[in-house]
Amino acid sequence: MKILIAEDDPISRLVLTTHLSNWGHEVIVAVNGFEAWEELQKADAPRLAILDWMMPEMEGPEVCRRLRRLAHDITPYVILLTARQGVEEVVKGIVAGADDYLTKPYHRDELRVRVEVGVRLVDLQTKLADKVEQLQQALAQVKGLEGVLPICSYCKKIRDDRDSWQSVENYVATHSEAEFSHGICPSCFEQIVEPQLKSLKGQTA
Repeated sequence: MKILIAEDDPISRLVLTTHLSNWGHEVIVAVNGFEAWEELQKADAPRLAILDWMMPEMEGPEVCRRLRRLAHDITPYVILLTARQGVEEVVKGIVAGADDYLTKPYHRDELRVRVEVGVRLVDLQTKLADKVEQLQQALAQVKGLEGVLPICSYCKKIRDDRDSWQSVENYVATHSEAEFSHGICPSCFEQIVEPQLKSLKGQTA
């Protein structure tokens, strides 16, 4: 997964980059909060970010606050990295919009676990967004059948958007998930089928 690291300290940045690269992730590096903010606004922005709390130009919590104000359906999963201690600081980070919080100095395995949790949640969020899009497309198809449909007064074929005429069965099957089971209604049986049966009986008599 593509992961953004925003860390102004070169040693800490190198350690993070090495760990994440060894775990198979693609690493994007920012050396201050403003660079991180610019990277996270791009169309192909990383879906997971590790932001240092104290950075030049823009601190990690401010980046979080700006991200949460974006009118996007999906925002990056953010791990806030800081040397600050105490419950109050954790609460401040989460309130600012961080999804997780890691205190320096951290253990390598703890970092890996936190990142893996973030990756799983990002994957679930992506799958959910795909399902929502599929549902919206299906609803759009159903709504399309609620409009005015040009239908032939004689043969009952329907004209589609490409000005092509097709049977009702084909049109509905193309624009919905409906399937057909053919039968004979009482009116058609009385007006069409029954006279044919009587005619056949008369021919065999």
